[in-house]
Amino acid sequence: MELNLSGIPPDVPNTTESLDLSFNPLKILTSNYFSMVPALMFLDLTRCHIWKIEDDAFMGLCNLSVLILTANPLHILGPRAFHDLRSLQKLVVVETHISRLDRLPIGHLTTLQELNLSNNHVDSLRLPEYFSQLIVLQLLSFRANKISSIFVGDLDALPSQNITLVLSKNDIKYIELNSFSGVYLQELSLRGCFGSSALMQASLQNLTGLHVNHLILGDYRNIERLETFDKALLDGLCHVWLQEITLIQIAGLYNTDRLSDCLYNIPTVRLVSIDIKEVSQLPKNSSVRHLEFKKCNLRGVPAENLSSLKNLRVLRITKNPRNLIRFAEDFKDLQNLETLDLSENSLIVNICWSSLMEEVPNLKHLNLSFNSKVVLPPECSGVSKLEYLDLQQTRLGYTGALPSFLCLRNLIYLDISYSSIHIVTECSFCGLDNLRILKMAGSSFEGNQLADNFKNLTKLQILDISSCQLKHIAPNALAQLHDLHELNISHNKLLSLDPKIYVHLHALTTLDLHSNQLATLTAQALEILPISLKYLDLSWNLFDCSCDHLSFLRWTMNHQDLLQHADFMICHSPLDLKDARLVSFDLSSCQVSKTTVAVSVITLLVLVLFAILVYKYYFHLYYMVVLLSRDRHSTEKENIYDAFVIYSSEDQEWVTQELKETLEDGVPRFRLCLYYRDFVPGVSIITNIIKQGFQSSRKVIAVVSTHFLESRWCNFELEVAQSWQLLDSKASLVLIVLEGVDKAVVRQKLGLFRYLRRNTYLVSAKMSDIQELRREFISQN
Repeated sequence: MELNLSGIPPDVPNTTESLDLSFNPLKILTSNYFSMVPALMFLDLTRCHIWKIEDDAFMGLCNLSVLILTANPLHILGPRAFHDLRSLQKLVVVETHISRLDRLPIGHLTTLQELNLSNNHVDSLRLPEYFSQLIVLQLLSFRANKISSIFVGDLDALPSQNITLVLSKNDIKYIELNSFSGVYLQELSLRGCFGSSALMQASLQNLTGLHVNHLILGDYRNIERLETFDKALLDGLCHVWLQEITLIQIAGLYNTDRLSDCLYNIPTVRLVSIDIKEVSQLPKNSSVRHLEFKKCNLRGVPAENLSSLKNLRVLRITKNPRNLIRFAEDFKDLQNLETLDLSENSLIVNICWSSLMEEVPNLKHLNLSFNSKVVLPPECSGVSKLEYLDLQQTRLGYTGALPSFLCLRNLIYLDISYSSIHIVTECSFCGLDNLRILKMAGSSFEGNQLADNFKNLTKLQILDISSCQLKHIAPNALAQLHDLHELNISHNKLLSLDPKIYVHLHALTTLDLHSNQLATLTAQALEILPISLKYLDLSWNLFDCSCDHLSFLRWTMNHQDLLQHADFMICHSPLDLKDARLVSFDLSSCQVSKTTVAVSVITLLVLVLFAILVYKYYFHLYYMVVLLSRDRHSTEKENIYDAFVIYSSEDQEWVTQELKETLEDGVPRFRLCLYYRDFVPGVSIITNIIKQGFQSSRKVIAVVSTHFLESRWCNFELEVAQSWQLLDSKASLVLIVLEGVDKAVVRQKLGLFRYLRRNTYLVSAKMSDIQELRREFISQN
């Protein structure tokens, strides 16, 4: 629309079903104008400056059901202008300058259901003969035309008894008697048609013989043409067969005693936007079964005066938010009243179930929604027949802290949404054993968690607990609701969803969890979703789209037919994926190749093996590093000891008394490195062994005993001594094998036979042997 087009753009697909070309200067619709879009079902040509429609302009549009030609100056219409519109159901020719119906070539549109001719220049209601062919026509609107008179025969071509005829905003000055005689209408609207009360009274008198289900009379806001209203104004309706009448925007009607008695013979009476302040005593023999006061100025519910309407079944007093504030149960034995609608007022009501059951014993529907305050006391006796109770957007007193529905065992529908209820007791819904639908959005629960509050609602089918600030739902909170079909938990603060919540809900078809704080659904939660589920809404949650939740991400991809509003399932974390759509997530980013896995595993194994070897051979490695990095040009001054003694602490006495005394106390005096005496305090053992022992000594003396062979440290020191001897050609090793040591074990464990020829080897060393060792030290010096 509004693209300054003079024709249909060539890039419009031929499969297009809905096309809006409004506000484009098309001007003339030529033959086969829409041949390139044969699949159209809806076409809007509002204000396209169309003044001419040629024959066959809509050729090929066999599926078109709605055609809108509003505000086009249709001066020329070809006799086949609307040809081939075989499925047209709605034709809107509002404000098109049409003045004569016989020039509108639509007689062949046998599927037409609505014809809107509002705001044109039609000045006669005489219908052309072709109207008799429009056998399914349901709405015929002449609103705001120039019809001033209606004569006998004008409506003879009406094809159906189910038509709604709209004549509102025509300045009707005359209706000929019997013009509507024998005419059957679904609805007749005469709103704003009469310039004075006298014209209205005379015209209504001549509606004799009309059969209409619903008649609408009155004016429009700010256009009040009826200067007076008296009891006789509507007397003409006594000769009209009516099921329902709506009086709207009528000035001067302040009290119901001004209403004609004819109205009380009509089953349904609706008074809308009328300044009625009082309701007088109504006739006892009234036939009124449905009475409605909407947007009137009543100050209170006239319960006592309405009690005379013994046939009354439905009473609605609605949309008086500034005035209607009082309601007392003063009905007097309205045995037939089934529906009481007092919604959208400012009522402050203390309901007494016992009194209400006594006054209106057959009441089934009670609507007190959108009022100021309703108090439902817990005291109750008997069982009410009430089936429908609407209290939404009305502050409730005591409900939630005390059981308030004990009398309502027949209740099927209960709406207490946004009624400031705080559920404390587990018996809040006791008595509602037959409840099917419970709506309590905007309520709150003790501790923001749902417990066993619904345990007795075993027949519940629909439950709405949205916007209840719930942070937790106990696993068994809904366990008894086996018949539940719809569950709405949206707009809460749930961080996770325990699958046990719905494990017993085998009949569940709709689950709404949108606008919570869920990061994911676990594999278990997805696995036990009810097989009956058809609609699942998870939109607007705080989803974590990391690869840790790959199973959930893959599940969303495969179940888009189940998910509602999937486009609004948005990633909240990690930051690089924030605001991305889950259904567009690249699953391959979470998949690692087999090669990468193999390399990673091998690398890890190598690192683990290396760590084990380093841990096991730490001392050896450390010693090798020290030896390889030592200064090979070190001088003899570095050897401050003649020998470093390796021995077990169990042989301390022998080393001290035999070896030390012989070598250090004799002449010349030799200096030995003994760990208990010469190791530097505060330095690690391995560092002392290597630097203080091996690197500072010319020889190494190993005192081999049974304890020596069993000591890990002694074995390590001996291995270091052997490697030290290999790296340093001047180094020598003296082995002293004490008495009692098995030589075979020595050779097996230490491989000493490899060193017997190169090293000094003393077996069962005695004092003479130690002296011999002393002489060897002297000779080498």
